[in-house]
Amino acid sequence: MIRIFRHYISRAYLWLLLIESGVFFAAMYFGSNVRFILTKSWYTEQDITAASVIFSAVLSLSCLGLGLYRRTLSGEDYNLVARTCAGFALAIFTVVTIYYLLPQFHVARSVLVYAVVFAFVGIMITRLLFYHIVNLERLQRRFLIIGSGNKAQELITINDSFIHRGFTIVGFVPLEDEETVVDPSLIIPYDQKLIILAEKHKVDEIVIALDDSDRDLPLIELLDCKMSGLTVMNIVSFYEREQGLISLSNVSPSWLVFCDGFAQGDLRSLEKRFFDIIASLALLCVAWPFMLLTALAIMLESGPKAPIFYRQLRVGEKNQNFEVLKFRSMRTDAEKNGAQWAQKNDNRITRVGKIIRKCRIDELPQIFNVFRGDMSFVGPRPERPEFVQGFNERIPYYQERHRVKPGITGWAQLCYPYGADEYDTIQKLQYDLYYVKNYSLFLDFSIMFNTIEVILWGKGAR
Repeated sequence: MIRIFRHYISRAYLWLLLIESGVFFAAMYFGSNVRFILTKSWYTEQDITAASVIFSAVLSLSCLGLGLYRRTLSGEDYNLVARTCAGFALAIFTVVTIYYLLPQFHVARSVLVYAVVFAFVGIMITRLLFYHIVNLERLQRRFLIIGSGNKAQELITINDSFIHRGFTIVGFVPLEDEETVVDPSLIIPYDQKLIILAEKHKVDEIVIALDDSDRDLPLIELLDCKMSGLTVMNIVSFYEREQGLISLSNVSPSWLVFCDGFAQGDLRSLEKRFFDIIASLALLCVAWPFMLLTALAIMLESGPKAPIFYRQLRVGEKNQNFEVLKFRSMRTDAEKNGAQWAQKNDNRITRVGKIIRKCRIDELPQIFNVFRGDMSFVGPRPERPEFVQGFNERIPYYQERHRVKPGITGWAQLCYPYGADEYDTIQKLQYDLYYVKNYSLFLDFSIMFNTIEVILWGKGAR
């Protein structure tokens, strides 16, 4: 892992992005050579180089937006061929638009077809080789876990669902009188100094995962390991780096007080406000035809007298309430019995509502909330006051998500599906806290690109 502007990025996926960008560049270059193998090309070397750069950049960004470089991509969500096809379709549309707007970069359709075919074959081969190589155990980071209780047990399967398993656990070292929960076959007896055990098992990092956080640690031995070049971290930092969340079951007030992050200030507010306005204007320029068609569809389905928009009170920054604006996707009497969660296959949702919720079009009017300053483009999703009051009482640190403005899209929306109960709210809060702690414009841009995946895949929509 490497940390860029406080956000953790998989080094393996970063290399994959760079390699596949090179593959896409070569695909356009090779496609041009194949197309003109029997005749003289009417393109100069500079023309093909420029076309290759554009093709590579657009295709790489499209695949990035479809989640093909997301480190938390699970086997269930992977769908390599489907995601790649969607990414290529988006890239082709974008490239053709560039050709139309900037004719000086135009290339023949036959050259583009060859480039797409070679790029598709190239990414398939690259992916097969990548996952074969990175999942070799000898290339994975080797972790030694200090502890053998319930918290240590949870780490065993933490990355089993991921396509790329970035680490392997070599074993668990129980401390004296600690109750052991993990499989005895995974226990490494604490009969030698930690540095000797680490060298013996070729350990790269040590993670402290004790059920009792007040338990005395072998600090002198851990310091020896640290000074010998090994990474030593607590379980909260481990979850933050590997899962992109702040683990509520492990975090403590003292960790929050002394950890880095959670920075606020006028400069941050100013740069985020500038980003919000630019991003929202760009989205509005692209989305206004869809918004117009949605308004007409709602009017046709429900009649001219039925409301097109839905206004609802939500909790914003510093616990200030505001009215969020959305396209109405439910019947007008949807909440005659009071506020309630949207459920899977909810019969209150209209026919038009099912479509616009699936594609997240119902969220687009919130652009005007961003212009007004009630919301940000990226941030935790705003929740209703009826729910927030109870969450503040029952869920630790829930109020901390209101330190920033709520957003149209956010880190939790990318990493966790739609929340339909309090358990889901707790899971999403862990991602929201990660965002609040590690906010940067780089993270906002990353979330924006990956929101394409949420829209096209209908991820988490109800």
